[in-house]
Amino acid sequence: MKALVKTAPGFGHLEIVEYPDPKPGKDEVKIEVKFVGICGTDIHSYEGHYKNITPPVILGHEFSGEIVEVGENVTEFRVGDRVTSETTYYVCGKCRYCQTRDYNLCPNRKGLGTQQNGAFAKYVIARKESVHSLPEQVDYRSAAMTEPLACTYHAVEKANVREGDFVVIIGPGPIGLLNAQVAKSRGAKVMIIGLTKDRIRLDKAIELGIDYAVDSQQEDVKELVDQLTNGYGADIVFECTGAVPAANQGLDLLRKKGTYVQVGIFSESLISFDMEKIIQKEIHLIGTRSQKPSDWEPSLALINEGKVKTKDLVTHEFALTQWDLAYQAIKSGEAIKVLLKPID
Repeated sequence: MKALVKTAPGFGHLEIVEYPDPKPGKDEVKIEVKFVGICGTDIHSYEGHYKNITPPVILGHEFSGEIVEVGENVTEFRVGDRVTSETTYYVCGKCRYCQTRDYNLCPNRKGLGTQQNGAFAKYVIARKESVHSLPEQVDYRSAAMTEPLACTYHAVEKANVREGDFVVIIGPGPIGLLNAQVAKSRGAKVMIIGLTKDRIRLDKAIELGIDYAVDSQQEDVKELVDQLTNGYGADIVFECTGAVPAANQGLDLLRKKGTYVQVGIFSESLISFDMEKIIQKEIHLIGTRSQKPSDWEPSLALINEGKVKTKDLVTHEFALTQWDLAYQAIKSGEAIKVLLKPID
């Protein structure tokens, strides 16, 4: 099979390589990939900024597909089942995080598309515990975005978003737009903030039913948030860009005793962060990493019920061999979400 492989560290080194078709172990399933999404971490891996990978490795961890082979111990699934999978491929099963099924925090975890071959290929192997069947109303394109949706569901759960909350999402990329929809499904009033260059994405937010989509280069966001909250500020802010100015803007927009959630990943681990606001406003600061098993079925239910429209974010589809075109569409800002299609 043809696979898109990160062959070495550093910028680039992403090549189409001929790989032997994989075989599932006794507790694994072999999935024929139908669609696979390009995640921000795939871009960072390509550019050499993301260090949590072990080349050579097939990238890709947002996918949907059909089971074509099962291991001898697999009775939960059959050939022909439509599925998606968590990114978790291996966990130690012994640490305190594994005991609570917080697999995203296991120090020995190996993930698909990072330390284990992923879905930028015709076939991918997943452990049976990570596989989820697709509900009837969830098509393959929609299901390919279950993983990023589960990440945002995880963030919303940690922030305990409730009906009537005023929620601000900074960054109208795919994660921000999914985060906004999940918060909206909880009954929150939601504002998403972007820049002038994000006009397509801000328009998409309104199309998806988000209450306010604001260009922070054209409007005074702080004044607008104060107007809408009787001067108090937002109850919860999700920072989805990983940009330092956006992080500090989020602290400024929060009310006293508000909740700040860092979703976006910064390019540098040490940043200039306004700790004075955290102290003086008694802000609750939350980090959120990836997703865990309990986030997946609720996420699939949101798609199935039409409360989150993942497929509506897809603007471009390319063959696996067209990485350069896909990368250009993403970097130019032309694309919202890009899916790749495996090739024979």
